[in-house]
Amino acid sequence: MSAELPVYLDHNATTPPLAAVVAEMVDVLQHVWANPSSMHASGQAARRVLADARLRVASFLGCQAAELVFTSGATEANHMAVLGALAAQRGRRRILLSAVEHPGLLALARRLQGEGVAVDLIPVDSQGRLDQAAAQALMGEDLALVSVMGANNETGVLMPTATVAAMARACGAWMHVDATQLAGKAALHFGESGADLMSVSAHKFGGPKGVGALMQRKGLVLPPLLSGRQERQRRGGTENLSGIAGFAAACDHAAATLAQQISGMGSLRDRLERGLVQAWPQIRIYGREAERLANTCCFRLGDLPAERVLDRLERAGVLASSGAACSAGGTQPSHVLLAMGESPLHAKGGVRLSLGTHTTPADIAHTLRAVAEAVAPLLQAAALSGPLFNPAESTP
Repeated sequence: MSAELPVYLDHNATTPPLAAVVAEMVDVLQHVWANPSSMHASGQAARRVLADARLRVASFLGCQAAELVFTSGATEANHMAVLGALAAQRGRRRILLSAVEHPGLLALARRLQGEGVAVDLIPVDSQGRLDQAAAQALMGEDLALVSVMGANNETGVLMPTATVAAMARACGAWMHVDATQLAGKAALHFGESGADLMSVSAHKFGGPKGVGALMQRKGLVLPPLLSGRQERQRRGGTENLSGIAGFAAACDHAAATLAQQISGMGSLRDRLERGLVQAWPQIRIYGREAERLANTCCFRLGDLPAERVLDRLERAGVLASSGAACSAGGTQPSHVLLAMGESPLHAKGGVRLSLGTHTTPADIAHTLRAVAEAVAPLLQAAALSGPLFNPAESTP
């Protein structure tokens, strides 16, 4: 069987909405369009849909329904967590992040530095693993919040968030986990995570764009980012009811198929990496020795910039990315790869292939052919102009 072109391998950026998600959203848009805050019969019908969706999402994420705050996505949820923690703990004016957090969260941190907030970054090693000793050394009584992503969006490397949460708790700081890449791709349970706050976004695992959630530990009081009486006065604005219903449908699907998805994607990702290594033994696969998401492969081919590789792949019918979608259009080095010790030149070369639930063996076979046939000429041209690989930087 041949692959259906184009082969989409950019699921860490966004995923196609599932058929069940679209069906539930359409049903709500057509039949339950009233405002959930209205007291008439139609409004109360909408309120029941909202309550039902909240229970389904909370069940999948491992939190209580009362701990779930619906947002426009993970970016808003991240802002709510960081700004809320600083506002609630007025005597603490320092936050601690990993050096490989999402660009949106790092941009917020830079803004806060300009407002007098101290920001420290936890380093990672050459495989992208968090330096736990450095994290411990950076804890202190002036710390308001520690924010560490559950899994890196570029490399897929998993972070020891439960361990860091225990460190934060010991010094009285709150712990936030950006679980955007974890939800729907790995086991996730807010109640057992040790985190005080956790962000997710529906479109990363088959749900719609424009809806996500912040999980907020029961008893934790944050000043709202958007004032209003919705979401128990924690997030104002009329609820995105159809989006929330689609979010719930995505959670239902993930809950029923997660183990199978992890196994299937992991097997295909391993097949992809074996093929890449067989073709180019000195390829650099980032985070290969670390625990990673089952769907993510991030690699570099010599000194080739990612934009040239991605262009050739797209012409051959493979859609991929060089990292975070919001920053992948630029030519700046990846901050994630720089934090892992790569040079600025090589940090421009990371290509990310992220698989999804509908990725097939035919897709992987086509991708390997595309790399061999479309990218090989670039490698040959680069080899003629100088050394293509530095053996000291290769991944075994």
